[in-house]
Amino acid sequence: MSTIYPKPQFIHHGAVDGVTGSCHEYQLATEYSVLIDCGLFQGDEQGSGSKANLAINFPISHIRALIVTHVHIDHVGRIPYLLAAGFKGPIYCSVASAHLLPLVLEDALKVGVTRDEKLIAGFLRAIGRQLVPCEFKQWFNLPDYQGKPAGQFRLQKAGHILGSAYVEIKHYPAASSNDQANTKVSRKLPRPFITVFSGDLGAPYSPLLVAPKPPYAADVVVIESTYGDKLHDDRRLRVKRLEQVLLHSLQDNGTVLFPAFSIGRTQELVYELEGIIHRLQGQKIHQQLAWQDLTVIIDSPLAAKFTTAYKQLLPCWNAEARKKVHAGRHPLSFAQLHTIDSHAEHLAAVNLLASTRKPAIVIAASGMCEGGRVVNYLKALLPDAAHQVVFVGYQARGTLGAAIQQYGPRGGYVMIDGQRVDIQAEVLTLSGYSAHADKKGLLNFISGMHRKPQQVRIVHGDVPAKLALQSDLVAYAEQVVIAE
Repeated sequence: MSTIYPKPQFIHHGAVDGVTGSCHEYQLATEYSVLIDCGLFQGDEQGSGSKANLAINFPISHIRALIVTHVHIDHVGRIPYLLAAGFKGPIYCSVASAHLLPLVLEDALKVGVTRDEKLIAGFLRAIGRQLVPCEFKQWFNLPDYQGKPAGQFRLQKAGHILGSAYVEIKHYPAASSNDQANTKVSRKLPRPFITVFSGDLGAPYSPLLVAPKPPYAADVVVIESTYGDKLHDDRRLRVKRLEQVLLHSLQDNGTVLFPAFSIGRTQELVYELEGIIHRLQGQKIHQQLAWQDLTVIIDSPLAAKFTTAYKQLLPCWNAEARKKVHAGRHPLSFAQLHTIDSHAEHLAAVNLLASTRKPAIVIAASGMCEGGRVVNYLKALLPDAAHQVVFVGYQARGTLGAAIQQYGPRGGYVMIDGQRVDIQAEVLTLSGYSAHADKKGLLNFISGMHRKPQQVRIVHGDVPAKLALQSDLVAYAEQVVIAE
């Protein structure tokens, strides 16, 4: 009969060769592990659940629970395959994530697996039976091991998207007979071993969200490194840059296209656009176009559902956002905002904007241009210099978004659905709008702890970002390794 390990073992099933496919196994004993996230790979990033092989190809009989940090597809997209492989354990997540997760997985199934409504409904019922919503800041027991407590976990706000969390896990390593004897005398438990999984950490002062605070202490921290080698603009500067981009882009009318993830980035963009339009109402973008007459379009049924869900989760918003609502403003449903639902309406909007150059802002999924309605906009708008494509999020290697970002500024071309599309539209990047913490935020997360961790394990980043973060973190941890 095996016992709880003195120190946990880590097996990384994703997000070690790039920024997608997050899936980390936390092994407490030979026959006891917990998964942290179970996400899809995107672009060229490969791993045990890559695009070429979506099935779960690692053993799961000893996986007792899954903890979800947040509901982006690169963190939850393999959950259907995990259940299909036979996983029956609890799926722990925050209350807000439990509200949002079924929407994400329903869409993922429709896009990548099946349109059979009965199959999808059956899967969602199974998810509902296994989902365990957890309040922030409260300790919850992990499933027992051999009839005894195995450990506890706690979720803390990560500030990345609504409901996002970082995870603290603590367990008491099996004591030797001498330790047990000493414990009986002192009547004190040994100090627990604590591990923190960062998930995706948010940038400070993000729209709608409460900024993450560092954990008090941890022995091991598994930390993301998406922007481990970069610094973001501060909030005021990036809002000003967004305003300047719109002023510049709309001078020729045309469409300003934002590829954006349906959850998180879309709602933050809408929030910031409402703020700009509210502040500048009565002023003109150019002689024929006033700010209050500018049309803003969300062309994504999923994003529209998430925006509705965000409004329903108003108590989770930060103080600034709630104050606007109490003042009578509607940051996610203002007058100039229009949503497009049906596919027929979508095609009509693409054709109208491409043929008339009517000034508009369009937010469409997916954020890395790997599918979804944004692809039709790109086919129609990229060849016309009147339009702009503005990236506000990370573009993983091998994605269409990364190709446009690379070849667009030099007047190149991309292949879309097997056809060459020349890029005449202006391609811009607003990196300061990332929902990820930058180098400073990641360093603050570790340096703000009261006790230096024994080890920091770096995941979820490209090689230059990982190496830069590793170099900067050596002052704040006893050991810093790049996970493999």
